[in-house]
Amino acid sequence: MAITAEDVKRLREKTGAGMMDCKGALTEANGNFESAIEVLRKKGLKDIGKRTGKVAAEGTIGFYVHPGDQIVALVELNCETDFVARGDSFKAAARDIAMHIAAMKPTYVAIEDVPAALLQKEKEIALEQLPENQRAKADRILPGKIDKFYEDVVLLRQPFVKDESGKKTIKDIIEELGIKCGEKVGIRRFQRFQVGEGIEKLQGDLAADVAAMTAK
Repeated sequence: MAITAEDVKRLREKTGAGMMDCKGALTEANGNFESAIEVLRKKGLKDIGKRTGKVAAEGTIGFYVHPGDQIVALVELNCETDFVARGDSFKAAARDIAMHIAAMKPTYVAIEDVPAALLQKEKEIALEQLPENQRAKADRILPGKIDKFYEDVVLLRQPFVKDESGKKTIKDIIEELGIKCGEKVGIRRFQRFQVGEGIEKLQGDLAADVAAMTAK
């Protein structure tokens, strides 16, 4: 199948890959656009894998303030060079991830950050919740429940809120960004604030309070 300049341009706009890489991917995929994207993704992941030892000490702080000023989230998104950190696409990705954090309320960045004691407690709870007749199949059932737990609390495992398909995780977004900019990219830390969070609100009797005030 003949590869046109328009095909190469469209793939380049979609992936951010170089022109020759796009042309090569389309050729390898026999002109199939989706297959070409997969070819580029595999190549990019291989190239990024070679950068494991690199230090991602540059980056930007992404922030998001939810309308109403009741919720705000910040995230430190890292890369290798200041040049990439200053790029509009890198900053936009940081803001999108901050918005995701505001919406999904993760607790940890990666699975490795989850305390062993907490993970063990979740396993015990999941086991206790299994009906008696399913306890024998616990070894096959528990991994799925733990995966669901990770999706609830681990940022990198959560499906990205802006992905309509629901298939892309934050880890996928980070990998795609790394491929696009050609550098090691990672999330170091994040913080989410919500007005009133953690404060035990007093549940008073409003009618009684008003009556007491008017009696004085």
